[in-house]
Amino acid sequence: MGRNKYPEETVRKILDTAERLFVEKGYERTSLQDIIGGTRLSKGAIYHHFISKEAIFFSVCDRIGQNNGEILRQIRDDKSLSGLEKLKKIFKASLQPERQAKMFSMMPYLLDNAKFLAAEMQSIFMEVAPEFIEPILRESIADGSIQTDHPKELAEAMMLLSDVWINPVVQPTSPEEIRARCAVYNRFLSSFGIPPLIDEEIITVLVGYAQIAQEAKSGN
Repeated sequence: MGRNKYPEETVRKILDTAERLFVEKGYERTSLQDIIGGTRLSKGAIYHHFISKEAIFFSVCDRIGQNNGEILRQIRDDKSLSGLEKLKKIFKASLQPERQAKMFSMMPYLLDNAKFLAAEMQSIFMEVAPEFIEPILRESIADGSIQTDHPKELAEAMMLLSDVWINPVVQPTSPEEIRARCAVYNRFLSSFGIPPLIDEEIITVLVGYAQIAQEAKSGN
């Protein structure tokens, strides 16, 4: 068999097909055979690039995360915004419908899969908190809009609470639970001089995502 002259195109085809299937059927109901059939590639061609369906899924999530990261970087580096304005905008952007609807449709509840939950935690500590939230907090401290001596730890706490505790895809969550957690989150931030970052618009979006996640889980 000749060597594949265009491996990047093959990988892109696999990820495009897998992402579509994960969104349509959810991760758990999509088989590796579904992906093979959708790409019309041989099993050997798939395994040459990915050792498992799980590996494909992580690559799909990484690609979505990279696209989202570019949006967050633009907000972080926008010199026309104050630190507090950047925080508000970054929270809105992180819930953009196109990206999040995909994620909530694809993913199993994170508490059902320790590897997925660990990957989310690693992303918070290694990427999101240090690269985006902490720099914005330090800027906010410098301009006097936020008071804290521990921007690194505050950034980590903010993202752990928002991306794990409030996140509807971590576990089945009712609208009432989401609203209560958002209220507690906003009260927590207020002690650092941060006004509510989760408003009614965001709560409504989160409730909708909770319904998407539950429907994906149940197969309805």
